[in-house]
Amino acid sequence: MSRISLDYDAFESAPVAEKPFPHLVVPHFIGNDDLKAVVSDLPEMKSGGSFPPEALKLTPRVAGMIAELQGPKLKALVAEKFGLDLTDAPTMLTVRGRTREKDGRIHRDSEAKLVTILLYLNPRGEDWASRDGCLRLLNGPDDVEDFDVEVTPAEGTLLVFPNGPATWHGHRQFVGTRYAIQLNYMATGRKARYELRRHRLSALVKRLPFSG
Repeated sequence: MSRISLDYDAFESAPVAEKPFPHLVVPHFIGNDDLKAVVSDLPEMKSGGSFPPEALKLTPRVAGMIAELQGPKLKALVAEKFGLDLTDAPTMLTVRGRTREKDGRIHRDSEAKLVTILLYLNPRGEDWASRDGCLRLLNGPDDVEDFDVEVTPAEGTLLVFPNGPATWHGHRQFVGTRYAIQLNYMATGRKARYELRRHRLSALVKRLPFSG
């Protein structure tokens, strides 16, 4: 079993873009060969929604990658890039395998989430040629076509942005396989503690044999 390599050098050299809100895009944060290995290892997720890793049967290779993503190195790099103090910020990580009709609607992430990190684990193929399912960083909350940046959810691309009052994002409707890992650095207030408790409960429920 080979360890999945994360391209921290590419992260460090990637510039922070300011429009439509501060964000960072790192193409090939996971290289092509490693991405193929990850995709072959990913568990099938027949239903939509987010799955805590504890609720999934992960190979040691994928579990190791997820543990590293939640580790101190990436957190320190994100904090440095955006000038944030994330020292005491807990992490919350989920995995998605399928996108449903209702997914991708324009939204901002919860205020309990200080930073959102998305890692896309799909091969680049014809599925994305229509641009359906490509995440858009929007200029406002009203129109998914009013975007400044569009991120194809493929080829190990990493997207990072601190959450704020104008961090609107979404995508055109897409139904099908769309693997993504979402990592959040959380605040420490009551709302964040509630979300973390709900996250842990979700992991327990989804591990039960009748949960599908």
